[in-house]
Amino acid sequence: MADVSFAAALRESAFELLAIHRRAPRIVRYVADLQKWLLSQAALALHFERKLDLSSPPLTASNLAKFLVENRIASHNTAVSHLKEMAYYKLFEPVETADRRANPLQATAYAETLIRQWFEGHLRSLDGMDAGDRYRRSEADETILYRAQPRIARRLFHHPDWYRPPESIALFVRSESGSNVLHDLMARVPLAPFLEQRTWVGDVSARLTAAEFVISRSHAGRLLAAAQKQGLLGWETSQKSGDCWISAKFVLDYRRWQAAKFSVISEVMANIE
Repeated sequence: MADVSFAAALRESAFELLAIHRRAPRIVRYVADLQKWLLSQAALALHFERKLDLSSPPLTASNLAKFLVENRIASHNTAVSHLKEMAYYKLFEPVETADRRANPLQATAYAETLIRQWFEGHLRSLDGMDAGDRYRRSEADETILYRAQPRIARRLFHHPDWYRPPESIALFVRSESGSNVLHDLMARVPLAPFLEQRTWVGDVSARLTAAEFVISRSHAGRLLAAAQKQGLLGWETSQKSGDCWISAKFVLDYRRWQAAKFSVISEVMANIE
């Protein structure tokens, strides 16, 4: 948070996350709330651990539910439903096995491509802060993703600053496509040395938000209205469209929440040879 280059790194990361949304809008829309994001990261962690070591537990609904039990992120039924949805979106596929009762799954090549884009986008942002070589290392050794992602997921699952974000952030990340809307708003924040109480971020409306993130106009309107009610954002006019501002507290809450994730990724990478 104190590093002067963090805001720029965070904006680059937001642009990368939005670019992934534009490449795979239906999939990113589905996982663009925090619970589904956590479920997806947990499922991928089990997949990569199994990929590196066949003695590790396979990815099944039961094993995924065990992964989630400590902080009660989701129930067993939610885990089962999520894996079915992931299979529907061609992100996971069945593994051939003699035990048909287990129904183990594995990530598809497409899922691995998407998570690599997410992972390496964050590495590039971190490298931009300290001229590091994380991205170069990952590009040269594909197994770094397999080893790093499970450690990152497990660390974040035990990091309340991440899975219990402040109310301003929870409003967005616990609603359909809300994470995408949040990243879009924050990507617009100018890289000024100091934040004003209100930062103007350009044209924002329920109509534009719905069109950009493939959600209903009524859902987009409710989300923006709830944020306005909390004092997180507002408009120059009373029509709730046109030039929009977001509050300094909202920006700082976002940066602090994201800093928890970036610090975990940086620490994990520092311990991977």
